[in-house]
Amino acid sequence: MTDTAQQTRPVDSMPIVTIFGGSGFVGRYVAQHMARRGWRVRVAVRRPNEALFVRTYGALGQVVPIQANIRDDESCRRAVEGASAVVYSVGVLYASGKNTFEAVQAEGPERVARIAAESGVERFVLISAIGADAGSPAAYARTKAAGEAAVKAAFPKAVILRPSIVFGAEDGFFNRFAGMAKLSPALPVVGAKTRFQPVYVDDVAQAAAKACVGEAEAGATYELGGPRVATFRELLQLMLTVIKRKRMIIELPKPIALLQGAVLENLAKIGVAPPITRDQVLLLDRDNVVAEGAKTLADLGVEPTAMEAVLDSYLYAYRPHGQYDRNAPAS
Repeated sequence: MTDTAQQTRPVDSMPIVTIFGGSGFVGRYVAQHMARRGWRVRVAVRRPNEALFVRTYGALGQVVPIQANIRDDESCRRAVEGASAVVYSVGVLYASGKNTFEAVQAEGPERVARIAAESGVERFVLISAIGADAGSPAAYARTKAAGEAAVKAAFPKAVILRPSIVFGAEDGFFNRFAGMAKLSPALPVVGAKTRFQPVYVDDVAQAAAKACVGEAEAGATYELGGPRVATFRELLQLMLTVIKRKRMIIELPKPIALLQGAVLENLAKIGVAPPITRDQVLLLDRDNVVAEGAKTLADLGVEPTAMEAVLDSYLYAYRPHGQYDRNAPAS
């Protein structure tokens, strides 16, 4: 059944996919693609009552949020029982309480992959990240690499997807800086010359769906990037053009950025997302682009979507007069 086919068969007869983190930014798009392909989707999350919106992604009873804790074997086992495919799409950009990098990005994938293998699941897909590196000074990248290695050990035929920065209506990158631009005359950045290859969230979801249904090479790793490579500064300039605002982009020296990160990361202790952490500063030391010779979206038959084709559809809200500023000059 194609990705856009209408579903006509009873929900109970559909194959099952369990998506850990299926209500998150990337996970919800994977859920939609799998529902359109005629699968029954379990969205495994800690708080199902906060993920009820996923029910609208398919026919009645086709997409259902269920409770699962990636730190608990039994809840994970219940979540994958009877599933033909499992997707792990859980990650954190900063540590907070029990949600440490190790717990979420290394131990969690290992647990779910191991239990999936024990339960007879046919296919496993891990959403990782470009830059996953066991030797990285950044805990984020080290634990992503640890998670990949653990998944491969437990489920050798698992498909690993490594996206660059993911953009889309709910993203935490362009939305974040566009929000800052509404309030501040300047945008302070770290690593202004660091290169990225932003990839559209729906393209990542298509890749995950293809892996779930066997349209990807078993055991392969794919690096997912869009059609354009740009520096951090160039991405911010593009964003400012879209929202029609003129702002200074000020690069912070690394020592100052590390000092700010050390202070601001304490916000996580009171439940507030820190604008920058020391770990993120370290990540920005390295380019985040598809490696030469890597398997890519093209190998999955997915044509990458240009940023320019999408950003206007959601960043217009940050213009001085919102949607009414389409033809107004930058301010």
